[in-house]
Amino acid sequence: MTVSSPAPPSWRRRVAGRRAHHAGLEAERKVIALLRQEEWTILAHRARTQWGEIDIVATRGGMLVFTEVKARRSVMQAGDAIDRRTMRRLMNAAQALCMLNSSWNYDEMRFDVVVVLPDGNVHRIEDAFRME
Repeated sequence: MTVSSPAPPSWRRRVAGRRAHHAGLEAERKVIALLRQEEWTILAHRARTQWGEIDIVATRGGMLVFTEVKARRSVMQAGDAIDRRTMRRLMNAAQALCMLNSSWNYDEMRFDVVVVLPDGNVHRIEDAFRME
């Protein structure tokens, strides 16, 4: 009788990382569909800058919104994922995107955090944080 050893931790980590990546993409797609339904214009999805990535950039009625999407088991878990460092990274990335896209017209700007739960419920935290 041969006893196989469990998969090495690095393999498990890769599989978990892949699952999290796919869950994140699916959550972003769901949020984009919701925003379009609410008549937001999507300007960018997964916009990359030297400072990091913004999940969704959207505009409607003069409001430019940078949205961070989190696929989490609870709203509290998502809140824990948005720390000061993450906020700073998102703000720097947003500034870079605005400089690169001078054609974006807006009167106001905000940062939203949207949490997508496993049951499909979506929780939006509008104006979750502000530039200092």
